[in-house]
Amino acid sequence: MATTINGGCMCGAIRYECSAEPVMSVNCYCRDCQRATGSAMAPVILVPKPGLRLIKGEPKYYTVKADSGNEVSRGFCTNCGSPMFSLLSGMPEVIAIKAASLDDPSIYKPALNVFVASAPPWAPISKDIPGFAKMPG
Repeated sequence: MATTINGGCMCGAIRYECSAEPVMSVNCYCRDCQRATGSAMAPVILVPKPGLRLIKGEPKYYTVKADSGNEVSRGFCTNCGSPMFSLLSGMPEVIAIKAASLDDPSIYKPALNVFVASAPPWAPISKDIPGFAKMPG
């Protein structure tokens, strides 16, 4: 991955820059991520919080109790609705960046598939990376 990654929402109201090396890149197939993205899964890059800097705008956060029992706060643009970030109470030192919000989404390289037991039958699940029925650990 590049040293600095940039991204933002669809309408441009929110822009960010991340200079931190990713902790992990994950495809999450949990039902909450499916509902939040309107898709089969959420591709996310977990980075240390201090490495992410908002350049423009401020996301609104919606908090729910996740399948893990922890809280997940999902950040989105209030203007266009683009999902941008997730804050995980079980991993308070990181922020999850939604891969589709990257200016160059081709830099996203998933390392894990999680909650594959919740994946819809039509979801393509890569067999090239490890998959877990739930969240490992």
